[in-house]
Amino acid sequence: MTYEQATLTRAQLEDAVSRARRRPHGDIHKGRIIFPPEVFAEPDRETNVCISPFAIIDCTANIHIGPWTLIGARSRIYTHEHIHQSREPLLKIQEQHGLFYQDKYIGADVWINDGAVVLYPVTEIPDGVFLGAGAVLTRNPGPYEIWAGIPARKIGERANATAEEIQALLAAPRFSLPSFPNSINF
Repeated sequence: MTYEQATLTRAQLEDAVSRARRRPHGDIHKGRIIFPPEVFAEPDRETNVCISPFAIIDCTANIHIGPWTLIGARSRIYTHEHIHQSREPLLKIQEQHGLFYQDKYIGADVWINDGAVVLYPVTEIPDGVFLGAGAVLTRNPGPYEIWAGIPARKIGERANATAEEIQALLAAPRFSLPSFPNSINF
């Protein structure tokens, strides 16, 4: 069985970046999305990354996105934070002092699942991290860790699996709906 390629063409990636990139504080700083050459080095595809529809990438600061990374639909990555340690109106503080912003490094083979949020304090998401759907990441995880929840916490680690172990996972029984006579299927 063959499967559809999950990564984007270069044109699709450029379109995804233009739709996802936000510069909400472009008057303070305009960051960039940086892809290393490895993203474009696969001989059988134009890129090896995927930025899904409706993702939001805050480019107040710079973000490095490594090869084989997936940024899921409706996920959000923030590089800025407002100064909220005062009782002065927040917008007034922003007008007088600006805000915090810092670069963010996302390594290789990182999965940021649908609806996940990566907040300002996170500076590095190392290689192999899997961030569960809807998770809110507030601190740096370790390599190949699995994080989920609000706030996100480590719930496991990715391990090496042999081809036989992957085949066993695929062969395991899964739930299937029973037959529904006289039903209408779309």
